[in-house]
Amino acid sequence: MLTLFTTAKPFTGHNAVIQRNALKSWTLLHRDVEVILFGDEPGAADIARELRIRNEPQVERYAGKLPYVNSLFMRAGQLAQNEILCYANCDIVLLPDFYRAVAKVVQAKNSFLMVGRRWDIDISDPIDFSDINWAEPVRRLAFAANKQKNGWWIDYFVFPRDHFGSDFPPLVIGRPPWDNWTVWRALRCGPVVDASDAVVAIHQNHGYGCGPASHSQLWNDVASQHNEAVAGSRWHLCTIEDATHLLGPSGLRPNPGRNRQMARRLVRTARKAFWFSVLNWTRPLRKAVGLRKVNFDAVFARLRRFVSR
Repeated sequence: MLTLFTTAKPFTGHNAVIQRNALKSWTLLHRDVEVILFGDEPGAADIARELRIRNEPQVERYAGKLPYVNSLFMRAGQLAQNEILCYANCDIVLLPDFYRAVAKVVQAKNSFLMVGRRWDIDISDPIDFSDINWAEPVRRLAFAANKQKNGWWIDYFVFPRDHFGSDFPPLVIGRPPWDNWTVWRALRCGPVVDASDAVVAIHQNHGYGCGPASHSQLWNDVASQHNEAVAGSRWHLCTIEDATHLLGPSGLRPNPGRNRQMARRLVRTARKAFWFSVLNWTRPLRKAVGLRKVNFDAVFARLRRFVSR
């Protein structure tokens, strides 16, 4: 039923541990699950052979580095042996509840995108997958850490083959806001299901040694700026809270808080748009009088706090 696909960082150091943990967990979801690892990063071919998953080394990349989302999605659709696809980041450990959730959504909907919030935990060592109950200690660790990210952080996307068609723009994987644009686009194709209450998706914490020093700086690098330009508008960004349906223990149901969440997001977007307009309008004047950005930020600190609410 399900083909998972991803792309990885080089399999060295801590990245090798957490990426192998993730990929191995996917292979244990169900005997019919297929896993495709895209890219020729060091160690990718070796881990594919070890785990008996498929490695496709050729990937279209932005500036020869980060893969394009549209290329991955299109190629996965061509190669997949199954009709349901899932892109997941290669640091996400998926537990047995994930496959059960996908099966429930497939049974209820013909066209859909399934997403969900992740749980952040520290994992430094290989998971002992030889224990048939390996998932339970990981689940308990996630609940003990109690660090579930909000709806802006999206690490897996489940959808039927060809759900997005051929008009997916050349967004770059691993840089914002490709994931939020994808939810916005999916809402125009059919239902979006928030599976946060049914799926404990484990994000293994890591550094950003292969890119900017911190996650906040990802918004300022050239690949992120490319994504912002391709996305077309701040209004084309949605979160998990914009989902039309919720999946929980009792099954699939409409999302009663969707309209409220959408209204809040639209207000925040309008505030931010106003703030950046102020910056643009005042730039010539600030430059003429020699007002540095740091001083300008101090003068408008209260306004910025209002905008960020």
